[in-house]
Amino acid sequence: MLRHAIAPSRRFTKASHDVVRHPRLSSDAKILLLYVQGLPEDTPCRPLSELARKLGIKGRAYQKAKEQLVAHGYVHEWRTQGGRGRWITEQLVANTPLTDEQAEHLRGAPPTTSPPSTQIPTVGEPAPRTVGDCKPVEDHSDKTTPHPPSEVRPATDPEPEPTPGPADSHQLACAERVLLSLRHTRRELHLGVREARALAVEAVKWLERGLSESDLRQALLAERPEDGVRSAFGFLRYRLVQKLPADPDPLPLPQLPSPAALVVCSSPGEEHVFRPLGEETECAPCRQATACATFYGAPAPEPDRLPWRERFAKIGVTQSSPGGQSRARAQELKAVR
Repeated sequence: MLRHAIAPSRRFTKASHDVVRHPRLSSDAKILLLYVQGLPEDTPCRPLSELARKLGIKGRAYQKAKEQLVAHGYVHEWRTQGGRGRWITEQLVANTPLTDEQAEHLRGAPPTTSPPSTQIPTVGEPAPRTVGDCKPVEDHSDKTTPHPPSEVRPATDPEPEPTPGPADSHQLACAERVLLSLRHTRRELHLGVREARALAVEAVKWLERGLSESDLRQALLAERPEDGVRSAFGFLRYRLVQKLPADPDPLPLPQLPSPAALVVCSSPGEEHVFRPLGEETECAPCRQATACATFYGAPAPEPDRLPWRERFAKIGVTQSSPGGQSRARAQELKAVR
């Protein structure tokens, strides 16, 4: 291979071989990282996505490049919510891999005086290497060695995402599917897979309260803001939290009427009590006896209250004599009356 290289005398960027020859970074990720590294110090802060659009890196290509830079410690992000519910995204881009603790140390105290609608990314601000114990990887590309070159590994492994239980996995999948489908209706609500998975935890609360997937989608798409959506993740998270419907009230138990209190029967005779159905003052047997006395002029005769065994025995004796069947039938009817 022939090479011809002339070192520029001005307008150049010093790039580390760890970045240029990184085996796990794509060309888009390397170009984006070198472009941010070469920005002048007085360049105003801009989001990383805006800088990527200037290089022609858009859509899925930008998302893939950003995921690689985040996975290998070159890009760190923090999301905080302001007083009015707006989300602020801060970004830190470094030309050397940093752990989360090292990035937090460089970040310092979070901003508190900026308005909630202003994004304050920390992109393109070079700083001396005051922290970090990552040593440059020795380059053996021009030498013949029996061992392959070592790879840069992050200092700490990312924490595994919590695995949902079997009862919630179906609802989480439904909520994630609804969130990912919003981009087909409104392009500004485009979410990545990780973002949709993080918001699905809040969206499941809607499904648990009796709303269907169609109702959830309609609630997220309704009332489009006048100034547009700057962050799809922040906008949808704010709407899921703030517009969460109330728990459905349980159905009230039927109120059974309370039974009437016992009252003393006002008829003459032995004192006894009964439970009235209305405003009556006598029990049913006493009212029946009073009605018979009024109609017949005398109290009604007491029925023959024989036990059923004696009644059947009496019927059997009567039927054995001539003409006893008719007399037994008559006595039975009289006893029933």
